[in-house]
Amino acid sequence: MAGHSKWANIQHRKGRQDAVRSKLFSKISKEITVAAKMGDPDVDKNPRLRLAVKEARSNSVPKDVIERAIKKSQASDNTSYEDIRYEGYALGGVAIIVEALTDNRNRTASNVRSLFVKYGGNLGETGSVSFMFDRLGVVVFQISVGDEEKMMELAIEVNALDVETENDTYSFFCNDKSLSVMTDDLEQKLGECELAKLIWKPKNYLSISSDQQNSLIKLIDSLENDDDVQNVYINTTLNT
Repeated sequence: MAGHSKWANIQHRKGRQDAVRSKLFSKISKEITVAAKMGDPDVDKNPRLRLAVKEARSNSVPKDVIERAIKKSQASDNTSYEDIRYEGYALGGVAIIVEALTDNRNRTASNVRSLFVKYGGNLGETGSVSFMFDRLGVVVFQISVGDEEKMMELAIEVNALDVETENDTYSFFCNDKSLSVMTDDLEQKLGECELAKLIWKPKNYLSISSDQQNSLIKLIDSLENDDDVQNVYINTTLNT
């Protein structure tokens, strides 16, 4: 993911191998197609599509891949996708939220459940861990857009809940319903952002042992290798 703010560590993605990069492109393309199919193929008229395209750009997805994904939404296709959220725990009591986009609920549920069990975790009911997270929007900019004092003032101006500075980025947070509006407001003042996305941000962070972390990384990697899984969020930080 673009950006290196604290939340970015919570949504763990591997991006060092060509195979992983290809899978990431495929997942983002799928989200673009579904967003365009469920709404309007015009980015300016479809907030979900706009966010998907922005994420694609932040991950260097080629323009022609984005355009093909949008065009695919207009093709005759009876495939119907649905958004599903899974919640559970890994070793050490780490809470995990898995977001999936699937055309077969039973297949996805079975795959996700088996991976939790394989790595010592357990899948819970919807709501079993999400209360430990806040559903927020985040808009990320490179630190070169201005100094920290200016960003604090701007955060108040656009009604952001918070702004975090870490390494080379600023991350502005808002409630999930305000993401599109806040993105527009910030981009009018700072130029195009690096990323605008809905996330699950932990309210508190757990500390776990190195062995538990190794098991957790294997679980996350396996989940993200599943074609139906779009995002994985955890309430601990990883040393990657």
